[in-house]
Amino acid sequence: MVQTVWVSSPGSWALQGSGCHRQGKKRSWRCRFVRTIIQHPCQRHAPKRSRKARMLRKIQICLCFCFVSGILYEISLLSSCVFSYLPMAQHYLTPEQVLNLGKSIIFLETTERLEPPPLVSCSVESAARIYQDRPIILFMRGLTNETALDLNTSYAGFSLLSSMKNVFIFPLQMETIFQETPLLQWYNQVVPEQEKNWVHVSSDASRLALIWKYGGIYMDTDVISIRPIPQESFLAAQKSRFSSNGIFGFPARHKFIWDCMENFVLKYNGNIWGNQGPFLMTRMLKTLCNLTDFQGTEDHSCRNISFLNPQRFYPIPYPAWSRYYQVWDKSPNFNHSYALHLWNFMNRNRKVVVAGSNTLAEKLYKTYCPTTYQDLIQNAKHRDLPGPED
Repeated sequence: MVQTVWVSSPGSWALQGSGCHRQGKKRSWRCRFVRTIIQHPCQRHAPKRSRKARMLRKIQICLCFCFVSGILYEISLLSSCVFSYLPMAQHYLTPEQVLNLGKSIIFLETTERLEPPPLVSCSVESAARIYQDRPIILFMRGLTNETALDLNTSYAGFSLLSSMKNVFIFPLQMETIFQETPLLQWYNQVVPEQEKNWVHVSSDASRLALIWKYGGIYMDTDVISIRPIPQESFLAAQKSRFSSNGIFGFPARHKFIWDCMENFVLKYNGNIWGNQGPFLMTRMLKTLCNLTDFQGTEDHSCRNISFLNPQRFYPIPYPAWSRYYQVWDKSPNFNHSYALHLWNFMNRNRKVVVAGSNTLAEKLYKTYCPTTYQDLIQNAKHRDLPGPED
């Protein structure tokens, strides 16, 4: 078992008052507590002891209280997910320990790259800022248990994310994730090298297994969070009567996600892009609900699952994805949105945020992921400027 070091604010569990005393015929709870710890009765008239013995007794009591306080601190932090004091402990936690804290925000990187690009960094940072009381987890396929990456790594994006107090980065181990799910049999039979859309298909499968096992919210790495999502069980409508799988949330062991995993295997066709992703979510939702068109900014609900209006995450639809990288006369306020999907899959020309470009995407970076903007965008611009000798 991994030994965890927890840091917390002093005094929150301190015992108040002096040692043993009598109140009427009853000893105080402090007396009983100390007697239990040091296994020595609390006497009204203690015999005289030597100075050395009394000093040893005080040291004994202090050590006992320190030990108990440490245990109470750890329980307190685990139960309430107080991430203000976690940076030292991050490197000692396993994925299961963090996921079991509950209500994680999960990101996946199913390519082999180890350097998170600015958009990935912005997505994770914005979630970490919006959901400060929840663990933000980035699973990376290229990261292994033997890969030595820490705060001093040469990968700027990795170092930036690792330094955030509630961000955790773990290897993506699919065989472990798929255990005890319908996806394990499929994973053992599929040949990744022969799959046309393996990066996307493996991501579609992994997000289902993780949310089913642990619950929480899954987000694509091109989703910028701008305010908390109030619903616990939800799917995101990309348009009327069509669900995306780029962002969704459910409690652990939810039947809808289990049914999705079973259908994933039953209707598997890796040659059709999206068949295991948005098309899967849509066809499974249609088995439960009579989907209708959205009116205004209303959300739909069916069988305790919220089907959220496209305005919540897709106020700019995918045919107009490039507008994120254009200059607007007046920037939209996105008052009806919880997060913004930047459609990176459509970005074939690899448009990026450039410092000083005044595009909508640059304004989003400045507002919702300022550390990413400063460290990866502005600093990159300064590094590229020619020096006097040039």
